[in-house]
Amino acid sequence: MNIRDRYAPSPTGLQHIGGIRTALFNYLFARSKGGRFILRLEDTDRTRSEDCYVQNLYDTFDWLGVKWDEGPDTGGAFAPYIQSKRSDLYKKYAQKLLDKGQAYYCFCTAERIEKIRQEREASHSSETGYDRHCRAIDPQEAVKRAAAGEAYTVRLKIPLGETTRFFDHLLGDIEWKNDDVNPDPVLLKSDGFPTYHLANVVDDHLMEISHVLRAQEWLSSTPLHVIMYKSFGWTPPEFCHLPMVMGQDGKKLSKRHGATSIDEFRRQGYLPEALINYVALLGASYEEGKDIYTLDELAACFNLEKLNKAPAVFDYKKLEWYNGQYIRMKSDDELASLCLPFAKEAGLFCAGSGPTQQQRAVFTAAMPLVKERLVFLNEVPGKIAYLFKEPEIPAAEEFIPKKSDLESTIELLRQGLEIVKQLAEMPDDEQAENFIKAEAEKRNVKLGDLMMPLRVAVTGSRVSPPLFGSLRILGAECSQTRLQKALDKLSSA
Repeated sequence: MNIRDRYAPSPTGLQHIGGIRTALFNYLFARSKGGRFILRLEDTDRTRSEDCYVQNLYDTFDWLGVKWDEGPDTGGAFAPYIQSKRSDLYKKYAQKLLDKGQAYYCFCTAERIEKIRQEREASHSSETGYDRHCRAIDPQEAVKRAAAGEAYTVRLKIPLGETTRFFDHLLGDIEWKNDDVNPDPVLLKSDGFPTYHLANVVDDHLMEISHVLRAQEWLSSTPLHVIMYKSFGWTPPEFCHLPMVMGQDGKKLSKRHGATSIDEFRRQGYLPEALINYVALLGASYEEGKDIYTLDELAACFNLEKLNKAPAVFDYKKLEWYNGQYIRMKSDDELASLCLPFAKEAGLFCAGSGPTQQQRAVFTAAMPLVKERLVFLNEVPGKIAYLFKEPEIPAAEEFIPKKSDLESTIELLRQGLEIVKQLAEMPDDEQAENFIKAEAEKRNVKLGDLMMPLRVAVTGSRVSPPLFGSLRILGAECSQTRLQKALDKLSSA
């Protein structure tokens, strides 16, 4: 079998975690079988589809590094891959169902349908959906009425009293009574545009889609689609309805749980590799005892039989862990390039659109100081701002170690001033640490007490990246100047 699957989003919103997971599983399945992964835009909802959402889709997958084999922007043997450009096809196939007696013209107005709904609601009726009023119209009469210009839709004729069966790779054998299927749904709207169901089935057939992997929320539509395949005389694709993605509270993942759109994750400073790795694990198993995978490794291990029936729980803390792991895999130059846009946006360089050559060198040199502590890329500007702009001198109490006082702290700063030049000129942390330990012992002070006022004077904070590396980047002269200013302020307090 030639494996062909697809991601078929409606461009009515930003790309989010659920959609990305569906696309990723389709991509991985196709790659695992040597098949083809297709992108199709289902933009028949003309009131909500917008070009900006199409661009967001392209930008998102370009950032993630997931490529399709056929699609609107790449072409392929079954182009066009945009449903709004395939309208004549849907009309043609709707007519085929009319000709076969598997569909019929419906002349009911929206007002009539709304009236039926209200009457049922008032009488507490359990009936839902269309009442099949036009199903009994003689087909020849219906053709004449349509030809005369009377507004109509085309509805599928659901076989009554039957049961529809299909196999799902995750859920097994499924049986669905036709009486529980949406009663005779619209296939072609009065404006000539298809509904989702008609366009979806026609396109999957014509594009030779072999497998449909989609979220379980679409499971209730599958019996209808299988009925349509049977009505056309076509063989349906194989189905696999993926487990839902839930929040920690057991409810469907949404904005109330945190970021869900990929744009939000990008703005927060997540890496695409971290998102890919984590999302690929939502509802799927791979190798025992392994957490970190490349995209190619995921594709090699992906198997429909290893999908989980239970809903997947989205754990933001676990995703943060993945992000930190991938950050630490980057070289200093790679990390600097990834963090640079966040630094520019934060105004770190105060020099227009970008850093000078010297500022870029400092920025890159600072990466080893923060790499081990980063969770998000957007944290970098705040963590290293003191390297680019002299920080405000904090209040006196920030300098004072525990069980000490202002007078003793001033003396510690004086001692720090005596050794800071040598510290800044030490070639590595080990030598700097050995030196300051020896100085603390010689001066009969605690190492922590000596280092804390020094850290606050240089970085403006008790909590900062490693002190020795900061001194080397700032240089002896700048470091001495900051200590002297802090000493002057505390001495005049």
